Amino acid sequence: MADITTDVLVIGTGPAGSATAALLSSYGIENMAINRYRWLANTPRAHITNQRTMEVLRDLGREVEDEAYLFAAHQELMGENVFCTSLTGEEIGRMKSWGTSPHSKAEHLLSSPTLMNDLPQTFMEPLLFKTACSRGTQARLSTEYIAHVQDEDGVTTTCLDRLTGKQFTIRSKYLIGADGSNSKVAEHAGLTYGGKMGLGGSINILFKADLSRYVAHRPSVLYWVVQPGADVGGIGMGLVRMVRPWNEWLIVWGYDINQPAPKVDEAFATKVVRELVGDPELDVEIDQVSTWTVNNMYAETVSNGRVYCMGDAIHRHPPSNGLGSNTSIQDAFNLAWKLAFVLKGQAGKELLDSYQAERAPVARQIVTRANKSIEEFGPIFKALGLLDSIDPVKMQENMDARCNPNEAGEAQRKAIREAIAAKVYEFDAHGVEMNQRYRSKAVQPDGQEEPSFEQDAELHFQQTTWPGARLPHAWVFSGRGEKASTLDLTGHGKFTILTGIRGQDWVKEAQAVGQELGLDIAVHVIGPRQKWQDLAGEWARVSEIEENGAVLVRPDHHVAWRAKTLPAKPDAELRRVLKDILARA
Repeated sequence: MADITTDVLVIGTGPAGSATAALLSSYGIENMAINRYRWLANTPRAHITNQRTMEVLRDLGREVEDEAYLFAAHQELMGENVFCTSLTGEEIGRMKSWGTSPHSKAEHLLSSPTLMNDLPQTFMEPLLFKTACSRGTQARLSTEYIAHVQDEDGVTTTCLDRLTGKQFTIRSKYLIGADGSNSKVAEHAGLTYGGKMGLGGSINILFKADLSRYVAHRPSVLYWVVQPGADVGGIGMGLVRMVRPWNEWLIVWGYDINQPAPKVDEAFATKVVRELVGDPELDVEIDQVSTWTVNNMYAETVSNGRVYCMGDAIHRHPPSNGLGSNTSIQDAFNLAWKLAFVLKGQAGKELLDSYQAERAPVARQIVTRANKSIEEFGPIFKALGLLDSIDPVKMQENMDARCNPNEAGEAQRKAIREAIAAKVYEFDAHGVEMNQRYRSKAVQPDGQEEPSFEQDAELHFQQTTWPGARLPHAWVFSGRGEKASTLDLTGHGKFTILTGIRGQDWVKEAQAVGQELGLDIAVHVIGPRQKWQDLAGEWARVSEIEENGAVLVRPDHHVAWRAKTLPAKPDAELRRVLKDILARA
């Protein structure tokens, strides 16, 4: 007999694990989350927080969303990626990023009720963990996963109490491996992977220094410093990343993975910081030095029986594009409601198969994109003349040639501008962040062809109610002066129907079908003298249905099904769709 029993055991309390626990507890599902360490994230490794992640926090509650904004560096401070010879030296170029350019900012505002921000993992993780524990999650720190065995009815997991040195067992109906890129859960579950690990090595220097006089006039998250011959190796490029404006920082540079990692003591770290900043007298406090590897690996299978993996356990990639914690939290949003429906007896266990169909393609997509973004630095190095020689003196001469007032200098300046501008695919890829369209049995097609993307699908988010897509955002208004996003009307662990004033029949049909299937189906009729009105016409523009049609939305904001107009037998259609989606046919 197991020492502890719970419905869901979550291994790991990073963004994926803590988000899953918070969502499960919000849905009323008993769960336990364990962490082998004594506390949460001790480095600010993940930080870019995109709109889709903020929508998940908003779904958890406005107090959760508001606390994220309270501790985040706001979007305007994410600013422009700067390329320079040092923070005090020459600036080579810059690009507006993370939704701060006028065109991109407009797209962001039209796409979501939330705002992108920079929230280091040292703030995000405690926020999610606190939310989980305050809502019922049983958490155990200093508790290490050892192994698991599953059978038809559940999973028995052996754990080690690292304080007492004693092993104990936890019996759960489902096990979630959110234990990072070296996931033991994934290994023991026999998940299969594509790609490779350990393609490159990187060194981090976490430090404190007041750099406001060098950066406050050009706020940015990332300052790319190019110094041929500098101690950062290779072509001499190091990244100076803002952690907290403007006195907490992280320097990153690469090393040859085929060689031992360089030994970086405090004196050497201080020297590197001063070189990249360009201030030989800078007062520096070194907090931590660490190494990590550049990976290009994605899970081809994300589950096995009653064991499901998420986060870095299934997508292992460099921090390019800022996709790591965002994708991890969205893994949680996808799986948590499905587990809740199955555990409450509202869905057949086959619903859980859709996690593989929906999230495995996303894992591969973002791993591929993140690694491609690293390759896209090549044209910048080429334009600067850094690939033509390994002699630091010659490399510097090639860089300096961009200042020559001749045709060759003009051509080089143009090449530099174009190469930097092309980094929009890493630093402002709104479509990569938001355009996921699911294809699985948890989505019911409506017979309409998938809409093609009118613009570059990596750069631009395109709203649509096509089944499988994330529900479009539109502001609607109450008679009391309140406004809400269509995303606010949906989610929160329920299926929701959005319809127009001619779709009143959906209210009674949803109530009848809901009672029959044991579901709480929310219905919002949007129109004049209703609780919510489309005063600005935004919902009419993006709904892609008639006023008597319906958009059925899953608890994770993705469209489950839609009817352009009221069917002859709406109750029969709704019943059929829900039974198919929930594997209750």
